[in-house]
Amino acid sequence: MPKKLPPKNSSWVQLTKDFVKEWPEILEGLHFKNMPVKYLLYCNINLKNHITIHYDIKKELKIKSQNSIARFLKKTIEVNYFKIKNVDLKFDIPALKKDIESKTESILKRTFK
Repeated sequence: MPKKLPPKNSSWVQLTKDFVKEWPEILEGLHFKNMPVKYLLYCNINLKNHITIHYDIKKELKIKSQNSIARFLKKTIEVNYFKIKNVDLKFDIPALKKDIESKTESILKRTFK
């Protein structure tokens, strides 16, 4: 039976349940399965033939948009889907935590004036 193709999202990446379990203090109370590409530092796509495609997202964000990076990653994964052994994603947890805290603080200020 062929593998299921990855979901089609524009500038978001899928989060695994393990990621959400690993960072409960950051993601506590939030229910989402997608995250903007800007929170990724890099992506390593490890192929079955022992070749690794390394994509430095933090560096690319300085010259490309989130949408173009997401499209590139999506296309690369779709083209190599059956050759992929695994995909390693490194998240910028401090930036994610900072943004979540600031947005939560903003919401609370508006709610409890």
